Amino acid sequence: MSTTLAVLIVYLGILAALAIWSRRETHTLAGFYIAGKKLPYWVVAFSTNATGESGWLLLGLSGMGYAVGMQAYWVVVGEILGIAAAWWIVARRLKKFGDETDSITAPDVLAAKFKDHWHLIRGFAVAIILVMVTTYVTAQMVATGKAFSGFLGMEYATGVVVGAIFVIGYTFVGGYKAVCYTDVVQGVLMLLGLIAVPAAAIYASGGWGEVHTNLVHQDPALVDMFAVSDGVKPAWIAIASFIAIGLPFMGVPQLLVRYMSAENDDQIKKARIVSMVVLVIFTTGAVTAGVAGRALFPGLDDAETIFPVISNNLFPAVVSGVLMVVVLSAIMSTVDSLLLLASSAVVRDTYQKIIGTSKSEETLSNYGKVVTIIIGIIAVVMGIQEPRLIFDFVLASWSGLGSAFGPVIVGILYYKRITWAGVLSGMLGGFAASVVWLTWFKDDFHGLYEAIPGFVAGFVLTYGVSWLTSKKTNSM
Repeated sequence: MSTTLAVLIVYLGILAALAIWSRRETHTLAGFYIAGKKLPYWVVAFSTNATGESGWLLLGLSGMGYAVGMQAYWVVVGEILGIAAAWWIVARRLKKFGDETDSITAPDVLAAKFKDHWHLIRGFAVAIILVMVTTYVTAQMVATGKAFSGFLGMEYATGVVVGAIFVIGYTFVGGYKAVCYTDVVQGVLMLLGLIAVPAAAIYASGGWGEVHTNLVHQDPALVDMFAVSDGVKPAWIAIASFIAIGLPFMGVPQLLVRYMSAENDDQIKKARIVSMVVLVIFTTGAVTAGVAGRALFPGLDDAETIFPVISNNLFPAVVSGVLMVVVLSAIMSTVDSLLLLASSAVVRDTYQKIIGTSKSEETLSNYGKVVTIIIGIIAVVMGIQEPRLIFDFVLASWSGLGSAFGPVIVGILYYKRITWAGVLSGMLGGFAASVVWLTWFKDDFHGLYEAIPGFVAGFVLTYGVSWLTSKKTNSM
């Protein structure tokens, strides 16, 4: 048995143990989907960061650092601004509102204020979640296949299947509590890996000065954060697009439930500090690994393999095994949360709230477990088909979810005159603007990131339609 494989087995054993330990919380919907809203700050903080970053951090963002050099640090700026906005603008008010309305999902929050007899808000929210989450999970399955291929030489398709079996398994057994506590383990491993790998790459290159010199010889643009214009694309569009990657932190449902699952407001205050510090290390480390890796290993066919390449070439087998686990941790910490998000949309929002079933909480939680497996299998089948670029695939899903829910969540929490029509139009308009822009207009506007028009449309419609319809009595 190889050292790397032995490390992997130990890691998966730890995840299995956490799942078994957490299973007693899974007999109700609130327990299975949000851990009874009893999580401490350190779990909430690490789970938020681990879930928000995913495989794109270690493979996609490091690959971006490899491909474009220091220009990728603009993404770091955007991520920090985005998570700060989420913690300081959304988190505390959302926690309070969620407790007051007994909400356990994002659609619960959207529908709580209104007499929505046709369940249009909840129904469209469910549809958006299912479409985007399937795409998102597929991207993570792609990352799983690349990780196993890069570290163990395993066939891509086999890697997708093997990774899926484990993540679906512990999510099925332990629910949200298992997901969050495994996120802590995974987040700590990611933190250590994103310190060790860039440091090793810089050291092997002879120091940061040598990295800089090497990149200048390859292409001077690699060391210039402002060299984002190719002579056609305006620099401000590229910079704005990079920074806007942080916008969806305020609205993606898999992070909103993290804020609601904290034990109390005091835990939110503590969690946001821990989360900010960790995210700075996460994102800076990923980009730096890619930048330094470009100096050491120029000419890679796939930039998104730079993290495994550094790990395999600069570390002994046992450490390389741990670093493979770090990559898998980043992937699993997002897949498990997305599976639960999609499952809650089907069971809680559709079956219990829209259809109105009278089945017991334990029966519904069991249904949720089955739905988790089904959605995971669908994503595996899609992920096997084609190893797309992780970075682009994740950003499309990230922006779609953020544009749909970010503006309306802010509106619900801050705008007293918000209406049913404003929420519905803001959600649909934000989502549609993001998708339409990505599909038909992005290339014509120099690659302007789709979350920007998505959020603009979402805010304009949420506030504009609410203002126009606020004289009608449509709220409780």
